[in-house]
Amino acid sequence: MKLEQATIKDIARELNLSASTVSRALKNYPGISSETKRKVKAMAEKLNYRPNAIALSLRHSRSFTIGVIIPEVVHFFFSTVISGIEEEAFSRGYNVILTQTNEKLIREKSSIDTMLSNQIDGVLISYSKETTEFGHFSSLLEKGFPIVFFDRVPEIPKAITVTVDDFGGAYSATKHLLNQGFSRIVHLAGPPNLKISQERLRGYQAALRDHGIEPDPAWVVPCFLGTDQEAQQVTTKLLHSLPQRPDGIFSHNDMTAVGAMMACKAAGLRVPQDVGIVGFSNWQFCSMVDPTLSSVYQPGFEMGVKSTALLLDWIEKKFKPEEADKSVILDTELIVRKSSVR
Repeated sequence: MKLEQATIKDIARELNLSASTVSRALKNYPGISSETKRKVKAMAEKLNYRPNAIALSLRHSRSFTIGVIIPEVVHFFFSTVISGIEEEAFSRGYNVILTQTNEKLIREKSSIDTMLSNQIDGVLISYSKETTEFGHFSSLLEKGFPIVFFDRVPEIPKAITVTVDDFGGAYSATKHLLNQGFSRIVHLAGPPNLKISQERLRGYQAALRDHGIEPDPAWVVPCFLGTDQEAQQVTTKLLHSLPQRPDGIFSHNDMTAVGAMMACKAAGLRVPQDVGIVGFSNWQFCSMVDPTLSSVYQPGFEMGVKSTALLLDWIEKKFKPEEADKSVILDTELIVRKSSVR
C-alpha cells in the first residue's frame, strides 16, 4: 500500500489557513505569529508532511544529494569514514547515495555515470586499486563538477584531497620497532599505484635511514591484496628465503599484520619476543587478537566529516575551488599494544 504524501494544501485545509500562510510558517517567516507556526508544524507532523524534494531541487538548482564512492563497505576504516560523511551531510540537509567498487575500475566509472544521471550535487571518492589513470575524474573537474577525494587521492590538477599523515604514521611505527630493539624489519607493502602505499613506504625507509640503516629493497615485500591469507603465505615464504630472518614486520594494513602474525606463530616464532609486528589503520580486532596488535590509528570519522564539509562548502559556493586548500592532512597516532613490545 502506497503511503500518500501530505501537501501544504492539506495542512491549510485542516487549519483553515491559506497555503501561502502555511508555507511561510514552515519556513519560519518573521511575519507569522508564533502560535500559527506552532499549529502549522504540529499539523505537518501529524499528517507526516515532507517537503517535495523535486520542487526544492528545482527552486535551488540543487538536488541536496551527494554521492560517495568507496572501494569496500565492509572495510572497517571506510565504515568509520561513512559515519562521518552521513553525520555532516544530514546535519546540513543533504542525503547520501553510497556505492562500492569492489576495487574494480569498471564499477567505479559505472558508479559515476549512475550518480550523474541522478543529478547529484557532488561526489566524494576513494578510488579503486585498479585505477591508474584519472581521466574520468579530470574531465568532471574541468567542467567545474564538485569532487573531493579522500584517503586514496590522485595527483591531478584541481583535485581537493583529504588524507591522513601516512608518512608520519609509518615513520612512527618503524621507529617504535627500532626503539624496541628490532633491526631487521620487513615492510609488507600495499599497491604501488596508491599514494597511501607510497607514503607508508617512504615513512618506513626514512625511519630506517634516521636510525643508520640503509633500506634494502629485498625487505620490501608486495602484499597487494591486503588479506590475511596473502600475508600469511608471503611471510611464510620470506621467513625461509631471506639471508637473515626478519625480527620485525611493519604491515601496510592490519589484515596483513594479522596474516604475518599467524605465519610467525606457525613457524614456531614468538610475537613479540622473536618478531615485533605493527599494522596500520587500528581495526577493531587489533585489541582482540593474541597478542594484541600495535597499529597506526587513522581518524576515519574526522576524515568523513572534513571531506563532506569541503564538498558542501564547494556546492554552496562558500569558496572558489581555485582558492581552496588543495590538500588537508589529518594526524595519525601509533597505538602500542603487546605485538611490538619486548
